[in-house]
Amino acid sequence: MAMDFQLHLIRKTRENFFKLMDGLSIDSLNKVPEGFNNNIVWNFGHILVSQQILCYHLSGLRMQLDPELIRRYRKGSKPEAPVGEAELEQLKNYAVSTADQLEKDLKEGVFQNFNEYLTSYGLVLTSIGEAVAYNAQHESLHLGYAMALKKLV
Repeated sequence: MAMDFQLHLIRKTRENFFKLMDGLSIDSLNKVPEGFNNNIVWNFGHILVSQQILCYHLSGLRMQLDPELIRRYRKGSKPEAPVGEAELEQLKNYAVSTADQLEKDLKEGVFQNFNEYLTSYGLVLTSIGEAVAYNAQHESLHLGYAMALKKLV
């Protein structure tokens, strides 16, 4: 039951990201306001990459995103160049497909191993269940950042 709620929260957060980005120009999505080191589209890409790292990489499984996307949106990265419409659409498609795949893989018991990981939040993740719960919180945090950025673009 708790896992179903976490998956629902992930989907809802991604839907809210879609709503937040809807109607904003590609320039607005790429704008890094003064005093910030990232933008709305980076936060969106970052949640997708983080979910793959937290759930799949730490479980020793193949990640579903292109290695170049992982490099550009992983923890510690920042926007290197403006994102175009094609990449934005690719990210939106991944937002749906990676949520679907995570749910399917959890139901099918694909996650057999997990490598303990200390998050930047100061929590140690020891299982896929903890990784999914942490990921839901992490995605919500970045939606909050994106909401603040929207007020400045």
